[in-house]
Amino acid sequence: MICVEEAEKIVLDSVTRIDSEEVRITEAYGRTIAETVMSDDDIPCYDNSAMDGYAVRKEDVASASQDSPVELELIEEIPAGTIPQKTVEAGTAIKIMTGAPIPEGADAIVILEDTESDGSKVKVLAPVTKDHIRPKGEDIAAGSRVIEDGTLLRSQEIGMLASVGRQQIKVARRPRVAILSTGDEVIPHDQPLERGKVRNSNAFTLRGLIQDAGAVPIDLGIAKDTKNELRRALKRGLNADLLITSGGVSVGEYDFVKDALEEVGMELKYWKVQMKPGKPSVFGTIGKTLAFGLPGNPVSVMVGFEVFVRPAILKMMGRKEVRRPLVHAILDDEKVKHKGKRRSFVCGRVRVAAGAFHVTVRGPQGSGMLRSMSRANALLVLPKDTPAPQKGDTVSVLLLDNPRIE
Repeated sequence: MICVEEAEKIVLDSVTRIDSEEVRITEAYGRTIAETVMSDDDIPCYDNSAMDGYAVRKEDVASASQDSPVELELIEEIPAGTIPQKTVEAGTAIKIMTGAPIPEGADAIVILEDTESDGSKVKVLAPVTKDHIRPKGEDIAAGSRVIEDGTLLRSQEIGMLASVGRQQIKVARRPRVAILSTGDEVIPHDQPLERGKVRNSNAFTLRGLIQDAGAVPIDLGIAKDTKNELRRALKRGLNADLLITSGGVSVGEYDFVKDALEEVGMELKYWKVQMKPGKPSVFGTIGKTLAFGLPGNPVSVMVGFEVFVRPAILKMMGRKEVRRPLVHAILDDEKVKHKGKRRSFVCGRVRVAAGAFHVTVRGPQGSGMLRSMSRANALLVLPKDTPAPQKGDTVSVLLLDNPRIE
């Protein structure tokens, strides 16, 4: 049985980067870019006004005040999108709108609030204390890097691509992730419950986790606890980039998944990890396919996915940051159960109060308690060989969602 850090390293060392495809930037949101984008242009490509006001020479208005305004002749008006035709000279000003090009001769903008105008002349009521000019290339300089390879494309990155004129962009292909649920006790989610049976929630939990990571889920259905059926079902998933099974990886008489994976060609990398929940986990490779055998209990499935599978998917797409944010939080519960024999992951709820993270345990912590996970937005990470934390202690917390701010 190996430690969590060793298992994480084995998984990530087994990942190879996936191929890329070209898409229009309108289809690129949420994808991972597979090229470094450079700008051919300065953005903005000309000096422009940051405010509505008047383009002036600073020296002309240096002495302006409410009691002694400086009067300037208005010689032009420049709406945004038009080009100035005249030059600002001593004693003159040009009315200008936000975003319009700065006319020759001007070195500052007097904002409208500091002026009075009758349409032919403008009185400046205060000296210029800020130029209010956005210089050429202020946002992006020509020849500079705009977006690095491996970056998640959010709304702001899509806007950047548009600002530098890109229409198409290379992105990592979405990994295809096959899901196989196993167990004689597992029935489809839309079937009535009967004694000894459980509905297949794991496939739907994994589907959401896979989509959230930017990959494509492929549901292989439910396989019964026989090696023949498991082998047949597993072979259907070998064309996927990743294969995830749930259930059947422990040491029970009917836990055949590990053996079946090896029989369809898996090179075993590890079996059993010093963690709770999720100890009886399996990982290996079948050709180019990464194979993860996760336990059947729903919380174990989620924890195993977050710790091992999600980082593998993100690295496969070329992402630099592959792990969820890990923060320190103040424990608000009296005590958390933790024997210290394995690393424990505990369902918790994080909030931000007075500038600090605080965390409370959410519900019973059994590996079958999916409701506790549904009430959580984080996992407390309690190291092996450490005592149970007490109220007021600082603990490490893996953020799954944004915390509430109070």
